[in-house]
Order: sequence, then structure tokens, then C-alpha cells
Amino acid sequence: MSWTSELYEIYRQHCGRNTADEGEILLPVSHSTANAQIELTINEQGEFVTARTIEKSDAVTVIPVTEDSGARANGISPMPYADKLLYIAGDYGIYAEGKRADNTKYFEAYMNQLARWRESEYTHPAVHALFVYLEQKTLMRDLVGCGVLKTDEATGKLLAKTKIAGIAQEDSFVRIRVEYHSLENMDLISMTWKDRSLYDSFISFNSSIMGNVQLCYALGKELPATYKHPSKVRNAGDKAKLISSNDESGFTYRGRFSGKEEAISVSYEFSQKMHNALKWLIQKQGIPLDSLTLIPWASALQEIPSPLKDAYSLSDMDEDEEDEDAPDEYDAADEAVADTEAQYHLLLQKMIWSYKESLKPETKVMLMGLDAATTGRLSIAIYTELEGSCFLDNLHSWHRDTAALRFDGRQKKNMYNSFSVYEIIRCAFGTEINEKLECKKELLRDNVLRLLPCIMEGRAVPVDIVQNLYYKASNPLAYEKSYNHRTVLETACGLIRKKNLEQKKGVISMGYDPNETSRSYLYGCLLAIADKAESSAYDKEDRDKRITNARRYWNTFSRRPWQTWLVIESRLRPYLDKLDGAARISYEKQLNAVMEKFRVADFENDSPLNPSYLLGYHHYMAHSYKNLKNKNTEEE
Repeated sequence: MSWTSELYEIYRQHCGRNTADEGEILLPVSHSTANAQIELTINEQGEFVTARTIEKSDAVTVIPVTEDSGARANGISPMPYADKLLYIAGDYGIYAEGKRADNTKYFEAYMNQLARWRESEYTHPAVHALFVYLEQKTLMRDLVGCGVLKTDEATGKLLAKTKIAGIAQEDSFVRIRVEYHSLENMDLISMTWKDRSLYDSFISFNSSIMGNVQLCYALGKELPATYKHPSKVRNAGDKAKLISSNDESGFTYRGRFSGKEEAISVSYEFSQKMHNALKWLIQKQGIPLDSLTLIPWASALQEIPSPLKDAYSLSDMDEDEEDEDAPDEYDAADEAVADTEAQYHLLLQKMIWSYKESLKPETKVMLMGLDAATTGRLSIAIYTELEGSCFLDNLHSWHRDTAALRFDGRQKKNMYNSFSVYEIIRCAFGTEINEKLECKKELLRDNVLRLLPCIMEGRAVPVDIVQNLYYKASNPLAYEKSYNHRTVLETACGLIRKKNLEQKKGVISMGYDPNETSRSYLYGCLLAIADKAESSAYDKEDRDKRITNARRYWNTFSRRPWQTWLVIESRLRPYLDKLDGAARISYEKQLNAVMEKFRVADFENDSPLNPSYLLGYHHYMAHSYKNLKNKNTEEE
């Protein structure tokens, strides 16, 4: 199925299951939303009661729309019920100024359309009440009288600089509340934007007046077609459209088809249901990212893990809640923090298992990304459709292959974990600003789109991202805060492991491997020992302020390791001499143990190190801290 069919199926399954009172609403056919600034209250006899301004937090209003008004940009296209003052105020010209002060054509078009609905067999008491009231042409006077609109005392015109919720007074959108008192109408809801009986009334009326019956390419049925598809897909102020065919003088379809009817034919019903389902999903679980909006969902709307997060954020499962169907060995993964590779793998399996149990075999997982290059056109920046089990398997592989030993600042301990997409991008392309790693929104958006296929579909990680992480991690002096460089280093190690697997160079351990004898890895271990030994010789209050020689020469060391190591080693000697005998002997033994693993030709090779030297540094540093922690524990 295509994305349109998947959205149509979502609508079919979930339409009518919620109301506007419950937050996000799956809009009925022939309805949209608008941000209202004024709420007008009338009674069922069409008499003015009161009016008030609306706070921005309560502004979103469900409104009926016709095919034309749902896509209006220019021209005169009145909404069927709630609309702007320009359309519904018969006395607009008395109070408004400017080129549209004479709104006669707008008002007549609105009243003619409302009269057709009122006179049809699908009429509604709220339609009758509004028609009777607006026919008196006193709306502006009533709004001024109750203080909703502000006028100049001298001229009687609307104050030009006065706004309602950020909108000029004359451009205000008005929603309608109808107070019912008669027994036959007591069951109706006064808030017309939440009244399902009014929704149904307009849907029936609108269906009765639609023509242009054609073959719907999506449903394969002869139905009223539309070429005016809805906007406001991402939010109430969004003018961009997903489907458009009005470029008759350009190159949208010319040269391929003689007319837009041959290029595409979609029924009004299908377009409405598909677009409304998409709007609903965006409200429920859309992820905004600059101009990009990401929408992940499962075909039956089951809960799925976010592909953007790290492994520990995959599930909100209650750790005390046991899964009876899970394999027995998963019990070992109940540790809140995995500080061994085995614990991490078991914890990851448990998280993935919890989702596999809830997804049916036929469930599919979709990820759509919507972006707008212009205000009028909405593009699909990414669309992926996978079987649920395939998605979870790919997600499991991603978090398994990119994990590294990381320092958790909240728990003040090392733990194994993978990285969120945002972390990877900020580390690869960001700079340190106000003690945090930040990057431009455009870079974040563009690289999210590059990394998501790697996670969802198992594609290879872009080489430049791994290279950027390597270069950033090799330059610790670019960061004032050591924890920022540590984060970049950890991220680089995780992505280097992943890239190594993709290039079929073998599995790299997440922790220190004493059997690893590659030149770059061993040089990284030497750098870690030198860094740790020198910082150990500092006074406690200086450790966060002073920069070790290992870090000062780090970047040069990555390019000319042999010559640079001779410098680092010579400058390390005075610091070793400051240490007590046991500590000095321990570091000298560590240096000698690593040196013994080198072949002479490899050690004296001064060519640049490959990225695995970062793994050697990170692994050995974590290994030495773990040994120190174990030693302190034994002494206690």
C-alpha cells in the first residue's frame, strides 16, 4: 500500500472515536480548523447575547469547509459557517477602512451559501439561528458595543494598531456559540465547533451539491473528484499543500498529459479522509524539527519505539513488570544501568521484545517526513514503510552496533548505551556554545533525514558523519568543557564500531580488549595512560583546570604518533616522579605492557593513525577508572 492508502485506512479505523473535548480530533470529511479570535454567542432565535475575545491557547476551532473555501488563497470563497468578519459582518464597511472596506461581495457570497444550507433538507437549528442574526447586519455594532472591537472616538472606525491575539481587528475570525432553550433542541451542544450533529448536517448538505464525478485513482470508484486539496496539514497556519495541479502554464504535467484530469484524479472523499488522518497523526505524535515534521506510526496505531532516541529511551516499561512470555535469560537485564556488554545486550533485547509482543504479525511501521521549500508546496522529504518485525530488528541492530561505554552524568557512573540521532549530529557538526554542543537547525534537519534510513532500513552510515566525529574527537582543545569532548569521543567510538561492521572488518568490543594489537589501538592506549598519569599528579583542585600534555598534543599525535609520543613521554617523566612509589610503578608497568605488544616497525611508523586509536584511548581510560573503582571498593 502507498502512504495515501495507509492514511485512508487510519481514518477508516479511527474516525468517530474521539471528540474535540479530548484534545486531538480526527476531523470529519468537509471540515478543517481555524484559529478564532472572537467568540460570538446568539440564541436559537437569532438574537445577540454576548461576545468575547479568545485566548491563543483556546483558539483552534473545527469549522465546516467547502471544496473552494478549504483551499482558498485569493478570490471570494466563504466558509459555510464560522468565518472572518469580512465575510459575515453586514455592517463591516461602517467600521473598517482600506481597500476591502466595501465587503458587499464577500457578505453576499457568504449569505447566499448559508441560505442554501438553511433551505436544504439537511438544515440545522444553528444554521437557522446564525442566518437570522447576520441578516440584521448588526454584528460589528454589537461587537463594538460589548467592547470586543475598539474604535476611534472621533471617526468611529476600528483602531488600526489594536490587535486581538496578534491579529488585526478587521481580520478577526469569528466562531459561533448558540444557546438553545426549546425542548426539541436541548440535546444540541451550544459550542457549534464541537457539535457532531452540525458536522453531519454539513457533510450531508455538501455531498448533495457536489458534482464532477470521475474515476478515483485511489479507490477505483466513480466519485466526485477534487483538484482543490486541503492545506493546514502541519498546523492551523500552514498554507502548503501535498497535492496540487494548478500550474497550467508551467511544467507540472505539460508535455506528459493534455490536462490535469489525465495526470491525477482523486475523489473529494478520499482526499479529505487521507489529509485529515495525516493532520490527526501530526497532532498526536508529530515531531517538529525546524521546517521538517516527522510522523512515525504503526498501521494499527500500536505504540512503537522512536527511531530518534538512544537505547535507554526505547521503552517506558515498568521495570518491575515482568513479561511471562519473555525468555528466562532476560531476567539478568533487569539492572537499571548496564555496566557490562552482556547486561546491555540483554537489556536491549528485553526492550525490543516488549514491542514485538504487542505488534501483530501483519503490522507495518511507517515513517513520513514533511517539509516545505515554499509556502505553497509541501514535499515528502522521507517515507519508509516496513514490516513491524523488520523495523524492530533493524532498530535492535542499530542500538547494538553503535553502543559505547558512556559516562552518565545523572547517575555519576559509566554505562553502555547508544546515542540519539540528535546527539550524533550535534557531535559531528556542532560547536560549543554556552557550554553546550549546538548546531544549526538546517544541519540538524538535513542530517536527521540522512541518518533515519540507516536506522529504519539498515543502510550504511554516511562516511562524512563518521569522519567529522573522528576529526572533532581528535581535537580536544576545541572544547572548554571536558565533558563535551568526552561526549564527542564516546559518540565517535560508537559510530566507528558501526562503520567497521559495515565494512566487514570484524566486530569491535565496546570495552578494552587486551588481545588487540593493531598499531592505532595501542597508540590510543598509550595516550590514555599518559593522560591519566599526568592528571593524577595534579593537585585535586587543578584537575579540572589544567590541560595535560597528552591533550595538548592530541591532534598532532593523531597525525604523527611516533615523533609526538617521544615528546609526550619525555614531558610525562616529571609528573611520574611526583607520584608515590606504588602509583608510579603501576603506570610504568602499564606503559611497558602496552609497549611490549608493538612490533618495532609499527611503533616507529609515523603515518597518521586510523580512527581505532580513539577506541584504544576511550577503552583504556574506562578500563583504568574501572580498575581504580574496584581497588577502592576492595580496600573499603
